[in-house]
Amino acid sequence: MKSEKERKKRPTSLKLRRARAKKIVAYLKKTYPEPKSELVYKTPFQFVVAVMLSAQCTDKKVNECTEKLFKKYKTVKDFASADQKVFVKEISSILFFRNKAKAIIATAKLIQTRHGSAVPRSERELVALPGIGYKTAHVVLGELYSLYEGIATDTHVKRFAKRFDLTDQNDLTKISKDLEKLIPKKDWKFVNNGLVLYGRYVCKARPHDCVNHPLTKLWPPAAKRWPKTK
Repeated sequence: MKSEKERKKRPTSLKLRRARAKKIVAYLKKTYPEPKSELVYKTPFQFVVAVMLSAQCTDKKVNECTEKLFKKYKTVKDFASADQKVFVKEISSILFFRNKAKAIIATAKLIQTRHGSAVPRSERELVALPGIGYKTAHVVLGELYSLYEGIATDTHVKRFAKRFDLTDQNDLTKISKDLEKLIPKKDWKFVNNGLVLYGRYVCKARPHDCVNHPLTKLWPPAAKRWPKTK
């Protein structure tokens, strides 16, 4: 059985985390008011492909790859009819390119047959597709349809959630669920995009002096917290 001290600790911790998350989100809303991915695309399914390619890979690297790739493949049909051996070579600059090529082509075929070539508009339908998990589904829904039914957690979101003590979890989806409990739904849209841009251009992953960074000023202990996020 839990002691009285342990029973009291969790509500206090939750209250403090919620207050801390509120300050962080207020900064993100002000600084990055219009959520927009830096992945380059022209068609909806090209964006799905770009997000699938971006797993454990930088947006810069993905954009370098897709600059040529998307001139050849534009529609769901284009990807569904791709020759897998050729496609593998075309995305070979991306980590895990073989698995990603297989998943992208399979997903294109299923969207073509099940959804009339339209990218699905729900988490349930998206996560049923190969290579698409909770994070990818919610990035896609937010970017393409302005639907924010969940918080997408990638490596940037994970490291800030850990650094600012907003979660005890390591699994990406479990971190998303923790953040969703702390942050009002109306503000979910600002979390992933904001932390990605903040992590990319302001407070990068390697340990450094960030005492004067905007979010660290909101909660100074973060300056000394550099948990491993992989």
